[in-house]
Amino acid sequence: MARNSERRKRKIRLSKLYSFSCFRSGSEEEQSRIGGPGFSRIVFANDPDCFEATNLNYPVNYVSTTKYTVATFLPKSLFEQFRRVANFYFLLSGCLSFTPLAPYSAVSAILPLLVVIGATMAKEGIEDWRRKQQDSEVNNRKVKVHRGEGHFDYTEWKNLRVGDIVKVEKDDFFPADLILLSSSYEDAICYVETMNLDGETNLKLKQALEVTSNLQDDSSFKDFKAIVRCEDPNANLYSFVGSVELEGQQYPLSPQQILLRDSKLRNTDYIYGVIIFTGHDTKVMQNATAPPSKRSKIERKMDKIIYLLLSSLVLISVIGSIFFGIWTREDLKSSGRMKRWYLRPDDTTIYFDPNKAALSAFFHFLTAMMLYSYFIPISLYISIEIVKLLQALFINRDIEMYHEESDKPAHARTSNLTEELGQVDTILSDKTGTLTCNSMEFVKCSIAGTAYGRGITEVEKAMARRKGSPLMQDLENGGIDDEQDEGKTPVKGFNFKDSRVMDGNWIREPHADVIEKFFRLLAICHTCIPEIDEETRRITYEAESPDEAAFVIAARELGFEFYQRTQTTISLHEFDPMSGHVVERSYRLLNILEFSSARKRMSVIVRDEEGRLLLLSKGADSVMFERLAKDGTGYEEATRKHINDYADAGLRTLVLAYRELDEEEYEEFNRRFSAAKNSVSADRDEKIEEAADMIERDLVLLGATAVEDKLQNGVPECIDKLAQAGIKLWVLTGDKMETAINIGFACSLLRQGMKQIIITLETPDIIALEKSGNKEAVAKASKESVVRQINEGQKLVSSSSDSSFALIIDGKSLTYALEDDAKNSFLQLAISCGSVICCRSSPKQKALVTRLVKEGTRKVTLAIGDGANDVGMLQEADIGIGISGAEGMQAVMSSDVAIAQFRFLERLLLVHGHWCYRRISSMICYFFYKNITFGFTLFFYEAYTSFSGEPAYNDWFLSLYNVLFTSLPVIALGVFDQDVSARYCLKFPMLYQEGVQNVLFSWTRILGWMLNGLASAAIIFFFCTHIFQHQAFRIGGEVADFNVLGAAMYTCVVWVVNCQMALSVSYFTLIQHVFIWGGIALWYLFLVVYGAISPDYSTTAYMVFVEELAPAPSYWIVTLFVVVATLVPYFSYAAVQMRFFPMYHNMIQWIRHEGRADDPEYCQIVRQRSVRPTTVGLSARLDMTVSELARKAHDVAHDVVHVAHDAVHAL
Repeated sequence: MARNSERRKRKIRLSKLYSFSCFRSGSEEEQSRIGGPGFSRIVFANDPDCFEATNLNYPVNYVSTTKYTVATFLPKSLFEQFRRVANFYFLLSGCLSFTPLAPYSAVSAILPLLVVIGATMAKEGIEDWRRKQQDSEVNNRKVKVHRGEGHFDYTEWKNLRVGDIVKVEKDDFFPADLILLSSSYEDAICYVETMNLDGETNLKLKQALEVTSNLQDDSSFKDFKAIVRCEDPNANLYSFVGSVELEGQQYPLSPQQILLRDSKLRNTDYIYGVIIFTGHDTKVMQNATAPPSKRSKIERKMDKIIYLLLSSLVLISVIGSIFFGIWTREDLKSSGRMKRWYLRPDDTTIYFDPNKAALSAFFHFLTAMMLYSYFIPISLYISIEIVKLLQALFINRDIEMYHEESDKPAHARTSNLTEELGQVDTILSDKTGTLTCNSMEFVKCSIAGTAYGRGITEVEKAMARRKGSPLMQDLENGGIDDEQDEGKTPVKGFNFKDSRVMDGNWIREPHADVIEKFFRLLAICHTCIPEIDEETRRITYEAESPDEAAFVIAARELGFEFYQRTQTTISLHEFDPMSGHVVERSYRLLNILEFSSARKRMSVIVRDEEGRLLLLSKGADSVMFERLAKDGTGYEEATRKHINDYADAGLRTLVLAYRELDEEEYEEFNRRFSAAKNSVSADRDEKIEEAADMIERDLVLLGATAVEDKLQNGVPECIDKLAQAGIKLWVLTGDKMETAINIGFACSLLRQGMKQIIITLETPDIIALEKSGNKEAVAKASKESVVRQINEGQKLVSSSSDSSFALIIDGKSLTYALEDDAKNSFLQLAISCGSVICCRSSPKQKALVTRLVKEGTRKVTLAIGDGANDVGMLQEADIGIGISGAEGMQAVMSSDVAIAQFRFLERLLLVHGHWCYRRISSMICYFFYKNITFGFTLFFYEAYTSFSGEPAYNDWFLSLYNVLFTSLPVIALGVFDQDVSARYCLKFPMLYQEGVQNVLFSWTRILGWMLNGLASAAIIFFFCTHIFQHQAFRIGGEVADFNVLGAAMYTCVVWVVNCQMALSVSYFTLIQHVFIWGGIALWYLFLVVYGAISPDYSTTAYMVFVEELAPAPSYWIVTLFVVVATLVPYFSYAAVQMRFFPMYHNMIQWIRHEGRADDPEYCQIVRQRSVRPTTVGLSARLDMTVSELARKAHDVAHDVVHVAHDAVHAL
């Protein structure tokens, strides 16, 4: 709202204006705890340098969210790296490489480990540096602080101390937790936005104590001194206990006076406050717990594979050591005869001493543990991290998931769970703001028993579809007049169409006086704040909820524009039916009784220009109808019917009523209300409620409003695709059951013919017990009722195998269904149903249901929501998806992936999720394959040389295998490979089940790849050794030596594993070609360059390629022959499997290959071979319609045949 900067001079009695929720102070019991344990904080306001304050050692206001410091980065980061068992194993091997036991040089063993650990630490360091930069930006923000003598000057946030007086200006964040002293308003109120704390975008009203409200300007603080005593730092955002001592008097403080760090000052020019909590003592930092650590199922399974390989490594080392010990002992007979005389066992070291064979075997075990370390892929972890980062980057850059209207792309906030997106079994979704827009539109209303508003809601369209109503045909043919002016600009929040009341036509209606009061109530009964755009003069509204904004906008569009609010008045531009012109009217605002979940209503008391006292009230029908006057107005029943119709149409309803007060009645109320507010007794809230209840009686009904929270674009289609993919969807909402059910029909989560299992405690027996007040009896009966309904539901499901079911349960019932002795039965019932809707669910219940599904099914769960009340659910699920919508950023900040619209979930899961799962699965399997292939050639060679502990390859050949020659192709596979395109992923959503069923990373597939590696190693080793063993290799007739055999085998290994990669890739890119064939070329280049170095460094590789291998035709022939022979088994298996036993993605690849992608009949056949019957979604509804028509046709045909048979028989 546009306000003058100068101060308002009118002083008002605060107790007569604001709602009781604004004034709560601590009770006497709470105040008595000040100074005791947990309430020991003392703040010397405006005197932080005094002796007593300096001895308290409160922390500075510097905030750090980094994981490391300069001093702790190295030790903490190293600890994090070596917590991984594989890295720890390589560290031990590296340490042992400095001993004579090492089969290779220490440098060749340590360098790859340093590269891998260094790269991972660099990544950690860069991420932490970014966090430090964010901290620096926050810590260096400026705010005005009192420097003494009434002078305020700017300083950085990090320099603030407890006790400082600060001046925060409009639209600035609060730098620490403050006690509000005064503001730019005469009565010391201010408006605060707490979106960063609780995700709520509505403004909160705060107010200083009256004793400090006179601190009007900077000079007022020249001699100001006070002592604040309050609670110690804690994480509770909504409570505060303290007192302030000013001029010898104690004044109690409440949450109404506290301003929390990271909240923003709105609609207030400035405030003054004293700092009570700084830095990590502030409530927002006390709440800043690290999000739960989430690891994907594939990553956890990968750890098991590492342990399996380590166990295998130990086993073959033991086997080799046993054989080594036996053969070593037999080298020197007791007679002194030497079996292997060429090894000189009579003159050897302890490592080969026949007289100490057991000790030699133990030393050989250590050597073998180092030698076989190449079974473990040292670069696996860092390669997976690189791949996941790039996969997350692709998700972030996907233009198909960019929402242009809000300018928000998808954002993968963590890269740890990309492959988990391809394995989701159950989605648990919020409704408001997630399936719907959370952008309320005023659609219909009922005034004086007459329904107004001709718009058709999404739910009504869905109802028309499932009931076979001609409404849909009328809509498609343009048969319904929507009365929308073509030239009229749509107004956000207003979708009301009815010529009877628009454009001032309401004055000709039979109950024009009631309509006038109805719209006037909408314009007055609220807590909205108007803001005027200085350029366009257009009025916008800051509202506590989208509903409130819709009401005020509707009143404006219908001729009652709310344009100004002061602390004592509300001003409107009203259409005057007498003159036919717009006039200005002001209403003196006396009291606001705010809405709360317990009251379910809101009221204001105003005095109009004629001096009449009016109580204007709006609230839920469950509380408003019982407060109407007994004589009534004659249209209560019609209004009830309209409300039920609106609820069936998926609309949110409120009842509007008023009454005129006499002076004596108001004075009595105001006296009791003021006394209740000023009370410090434990029953203060009850007294306030009694006072409000006294005045909110004998109301006169005006009518009811109906607002629509529209479905987001594409929600039904997205749910249909997810259902076809075999993903189950649960909706957890706080809405009442009727609304949730109708939204379920609108988004195709429910359909006609689906049997509904409704579990509720809204039964006459339970209601009667609740009225008796016996809580124990109510709890017992409620539990028994819920258990009975669950058991009946299970019997119903088990007795009907061909029907589909939907489970609908309310919040009260859910409380008992989640108890330990009932939750498993509830879960089994829910799993057997096609759809599950939990109504009236609290945030805690949402989290508990998510935990139950996750732990009970042991499958991947995904939670999606947009509000602060969804945070627990998002953090509890395996994957949390935040909708960056209208309810702040709390859900997004707690999520793993953020998207702007629910419909983007389709592409995120079915395309990116499937790709990421397939890529990571194939990448890990290939990693183990190539290392087992390499490792077993070492094992076979050592066995061939009687387990001598000598490696088959040069030291640097060993070290660079995983780092240089085979690492880049596998990264390219993890980043770029596609089994099918995005188009086919969406066209054949059942492909997603490959991830849910984990067919690409099952133990069968993993062990199959390992056996493939073992077979490849055997073929390479035995073919190479047998070919080179007796054949002349040089012109002079000499056979190949140790160096030649090692280099030739290594060449075959590099060729085989890279060609195996080429066979495994489904989608080639230029980068993959470069990496695969470049890896092979790099091996030859390295062999030439490394072999040219002095033999002091190149050792066995000296000139081996140039002088020995390259000139020998047998080397090239062996390479070609061995590579082909090694790859033929896999190629044959893959060809037979794809042709005769295809997986689902193979079938889709055949469709693409044969060019039949646009043949609907053939595609349908492919779908039917793999798609399980779905029970929800548009497709399920279509299938149900087709099957119903087929059944009817069959019945008709049967009847015709029967009639014909009877006719023939009669003849």
